[in-house]
Amino acid sequence: MSASDREFHIILWGASGFTGRLVAEYLLEKYGSGETLRWALAGRNQAKLEAVRDGIGAVAEALPILLADAADEASLAELVARGSVICTTVGPYAKYGSKLVAACARSGTHYCDLTGEVHWIRRMIDAHQDEALASGARIVHTCGFDCIPSDLGAFFLQNEMQSRHGVSADYIKYRVKGFSGGASGGTIASMLHMMEEAGSDPEVMRVMNEPYSINPKGQRTGPDRAERFVPAYDEDFQQWTAPFVMAGVNTKVVRRTNALLGYAYGADFRYDEATLTGPGPLGFAKGVAITAGLAAFMGAFALGPIRRALSGRLPSPGEGPSKQKRDNGYFDIRLWARHPSQPTRNLRARITGDRDPGYGSTSKMLGESAVCLALDPVNVDGGFWTPAAAMGELLLARLQENAGLRFTIEAG
Repeated sequence: MSASDREFHIILWGASGFTGRLVAEYLLEKYGSGETLRWALAGRNQAKLEAVRDGIGAVAEALPILLADAADEASLAELVARGSVICTTVGPYAKYGSKLVAACARSGTHYCDLTGEVHWIRRMIDAHQDEALASGARIVHTCGFDCIPSDLGAFFLQNEMQSRHGVSADYIKYRVKGFSGGASGGTIASMLHMMEEAGSDPEVMRVMNEPYSINPKGQRTGPDRAERFVPAYDEDFQQWTAPFVMAGVNTKVVRRTNALLGYAYGADFRYDEATLTGPGPLGFAKGVAITAGLAAFMGAFALGPIRRALSGRLPSPGEGPSKQKRDNGYFDIRLWARHPSQPTRNLRARITGDRDPGYGSTSKMLGESAVCLALDPVNVDGGFWTPAAAMGELLLARLQENAGLRFTIEAG
């Protein structure tokens, strides 16, 4: 039986977690409980899943509940065989996700997640790429704020450069102008686990630092260097900048997209990310403050005793920002693309989201990624893909029509 003919279009794994519940609420609101999209809630605890189903709306009572154990390969194999797409929010993925990816790669089941754990992505690609290619399973990591605005933003801007000027931009800058939101316990748990692994395994830190570490084998070099952790003045935006905390993940995904698309952006394409802090002395001071705060945060988490002391005071998995904070959140991203020979043809773009980036918007991005994989004519073979390389224009359309994102070209 092919993936498209299976019992469910989507199985939402981890539906009882904080983000899983948000994805369930979104799918129910947008697609109902089985009329146009056949989907099910899945996890290991029947009572918790029933509580989610009871709490997200009366029509949810028709949603099936499926049980499995992330540590039990047999139960995962049975679970993934029932769905066309596994959509998972269960992290830390390096701790709980490897057997699920392996099961999907074996069974030809498509897969999407929210991970920003670069070392684990690399591990999964190296371990299961050939198997996923053979089975037809499309495995797509990073389908949330890590890294859809970055990945689809670069894709959108390159398409515009090609459409308007017949060439690809040789350099794109991604600049965070503003955002508002809160952190969940699941995200913090993933960060803690990643730093724990990096402290005991130098290979993990190397993969996190190398700019092309998740490119296909044999293609892990290029013109970009590791992300800078110093304030810098950006002439193209006429503002000071500070490091962006997610750049170490996002930039690698954009570079992998370029490689997967046969270097459609060019073999010498460059890409970087930063946070805009404003012009003049105040912008510089803000850039210094953000850089120092980020360095202190990363330094503290890198030290085992401090990391363990902090972990007990931070939100636990299952906890996250309030509905009011999610609904009042937003993000505002600016991009600049350089024409390879004519500066007057450089392009600027803007990406906005109508909810907080980490949860309100991320849950919609992940939900639409799963629906796109399940229902749309995605025209790629099996294997490990990025959101832009796998779904490109299809996902861009879905996000703008349904999920509150906007991708626009700016004048000037």
